Amino acid sequence: MSVRLIEIGEDNWTSFLRLSAHEAQRAYVADPVGILARAYVYREQHARVFGIESDGTIVGMAMVRDLDEEPACYELQQFLVDARYQNRGIGSEALQKILSILQEERRYDCVEVCVKAADEQAQHVYEKNGFTDTGYLDPDCPDCIILMRKL
Repeated sequence: MSVRLIEIGEDNWTSFLRLSAHEAQRAYVADPVGILARAYVYREQHARVFGIESDGTIVGMAMVRDLDEEPACYELQQFLVDARYQNRGIGSEALQKILSILQEERRYDCVEVCVKAADEQAQHVYEKNGFTDTGYLDPDCPDCIILMRKL
């Protein structure tokens, strides 16, 4: 299995629209149009969307933006692997590649992700990849856990 991050552009963006989270996860992650829209809305915070490809097939996408609040860090705001390609290690491999890119950039020394407390599968993926619970409870998202990983 070969996982790579690819740019999303005018020649391939419609291919990403076919992606769909597992039914149980749809309450936790935006659909592809929503992810692209969020990146546009957060463009002032250097938002970008990474396309995820496995063995030549588009299988997912992830959105990262700068978070200049305290603590200033990267925020992994959306992470979607199509339901047909889950449980193959693709998400973990893509996440490691994204973390490597952010570590190389080094604008911030950590990455934060807000995960719904009920989304145990996502928590497992992030914790397996070095994220830990900050213990912070965001009053705007009381049903979320804030995880962080140092770069």
